[in-house]
Amino acid sequence: MEQAWCSAQPRGIRLAVQITPNAKKTEVIGVLGDSLKLKLQAQPIEGRANEALIKYLSGELGVPKSALTITHGLTSKRKLVEVVSATLTPEQAARILLKQSN
Repeated sequence: MEQAWCSAQPRGIRLAVQITPNAKKTEVIGVLGDSLKLKLQAQPIEGRANEALIKYLSGELGVPKSALTITHGLTSKRKLVEVVSATLTPEQAARILLKQSN
């Protein structure tokens, strides 16, 4: 079952995320509408929140940071992140990322 916030792409998956910067810790909050809601410990200054998002998703999904690209929303709280992976499916990503909120 494909989630609205996590979809298959020709070379991997696409994640729709909504971030809240300046949090006490980086964590997944849950699904909000068609986005995965995340708190980030980083500040939204000079790309720090974007870097923190890439680092967090990379670690959780087990892919190198170079496999992730923010394709839309570099200066917005709502972002689209593409993950290049031959093996990661939307279902696996949803299971991995939602483990903290389930």
